[in-house]
Amino acid sequence: MSSSIEFNLLAPNNKKLSLVGSFSNWKEIPMEKGDDGYFRTQVELEDGVYQYKFRVQSKSPAFTPDEWVDVIDPYATDVDEIKKQGVLRIKEGKRIVDTYVWQYDDKVLPENHELVIYEMHIADFSGGELDAHKRGKYVDAIAKLDYLCELGINAIELMPVNEYPGDYSWGYKVRHYFATESSYGTTEELKRFIDECHARGIRVILDGIYNHTDEECPLLLIDRNYWYYEYMHYPEDPGNYWGPEFNYDNYNEKLKIKPAWQFIGDVVTFWVREYHIDGIRFDAVRQLANYEFLEWIANEAKKAAANKPFYNIAEHIPDTHKVVTPNGPLDACWHESFYYFAIPHIAGESFELEKLKEVLDPRRQGYTATTNVINYLATHDRERTMRELGDRGIFGEEAFRRTKLAAVLLTTAMGVPMLWMGEEFGEHKRKSETVTQPKKIAWPLLEREKNRDLFAYYKSLIELRKENRSLQNDNIEIFHENAEAKVIAYHRWTEDAPPVVVVLNFSNNALLGYQIPNFPAAGKWRDRINNCDVEAGENLTLDLPEYEGKVLVYQD
Repeated sequence: MSSSIEFNLLAPNNKKLSLVGSFSNWKEIPMEKGDDGYFRTQVELEDGVYQYKFRVQSKSPAFTPDEWVDVIDPYATDVDEIKKQGVLRIKEGKRIVDTYVWQYDDKVLPENHELVIYEMHIADFSGGELDAHKRGKYVDAIAKLDYLCELGINAIELMPVNEYPGDYSWGYKVRHYFATESSYGTTEELKRFIDECHARGIRVILDGIYNHTDEECPLLLIDRNYWYYEYMHYPEDPGNYWGPEFNYDNYNEKLKIKPAWQFIGDVVTFWVREYHIDGIRFDAVRQLANYEFLEWIANEAKKAAANKPFYNIAEHIPDTHKVVTPNGPLDACWHESFYYFAIPHIAGESFELEKLKEVLDPRRQGYTATTNVINYLATHDRERTMRELGDRGIFGEEAFRRTKLAAVLLTTAMGVPMLWMGEEFGEHKRKSETVTQPKKIAWPLLEREKNRDLFAYYKSLIELRKENRSLQNDNIEIFHENAEAKVIAYHRWTEDAPPVVVVLNFSNNALLGYQIPNFPAAGKWRDRINNCDVEAGENLTLDLPEYEGKVLVYQD
């Protein structure tokens, strides 16, 4: 039994278009252009798998006027890049992506303020130089999800998984927006990865690249100047131009549409509904520079997500409160200044109280809520803490000591913490010089005592942050600062959880019998790291080892 399947393509400026596919023995099927700018045709197809592409008279300046060009469907959910074809699956008379059946859609997932995020690159997360298997696929990441559960992670931020050129990349130059990166595995395996995350209470946030595309994105071949800016959209920053940029200002008066808005709106809705993602990290928001569009697309994503929690995050460097709610379009911004100010303090290069207070309390920078900022010490774009310290000549025991201090800062400051994969056990490999150079994280480091100890340290801090709501809200008071001794102390609290006090020593001096006046509450406090009780009155006296943090939890 066959069904009538429609093929269509928006190409209002193009004169002629035809469809070719395995179902027609690769003979051209003319497509008719409607008043809405779409070319359409109907083909009778039985259930099965087919290959197809469009043949279009291009309007792109890279070709001679009206030159015939073969292009893959911009909406293809599977592609064969070698043969330059889209892959179509028909089941029960309808287009499908695959036959995966979701198992854990009823699982309750954490809210945004409860998250501890783990940035992951699928290709480099598993395997490595000492691994006999290549690994680096969705199924390999699934095998390590229980490890992330042990660490306490409840959100994964996936670096791009859209189909990109070649078999290895960071994925930031997307070629096919509806297709998944084939070198990582199948669409079913990606869905299973997300489903297995949900089974463990882990949300999945997708890296969305909506500022620019690869130079061979099908839209670029069809009609470049209809979809993209003719020139660099953000000339103030030529060093951060990564490819042709979507033109979100273009309005088609005749059709009453903004074509780039419509296309990316379809992309986001598709990924939320088809792959059940729980958030989007919007890449290169500073270069995209269109808050009206960002507000619209963020709302479209949340509408598609229906009643489940969703998180819209900006990568805007330098970070700015203007891109986040209540007055901006998105929920959160990557807090680049956290990294920028924290690392010099951990490394002992500086002690600037005002900068440190901005790290701890982003309200001083204009942010209003803990969910407005994503704090981190490292990302795929920044060196890991161990590498930052090593580059400054700090190694061994001293590096681990300071990395632990950094971990306290990350997990107890106001904001949502994020780890770059491997940070939790002291990975020190330098980040890739190019996006095509694999950099597997070194799992054998976990066989070393100091690295295992760092993992356990992170695990304990993450557990505290997740169990104690005082660390998840907007309340923070810096009640003690000592520029000479390089000590700062702050108080986190909420009405229905024990308060937390954090004391940080950023000096290379052990401060014995250090007195902290005007302590928030008299009584018994639990030293979470050293597992012992301390008694506080109006003041608190304690020993502060060099480059160490104390995390104290009030006991009823």
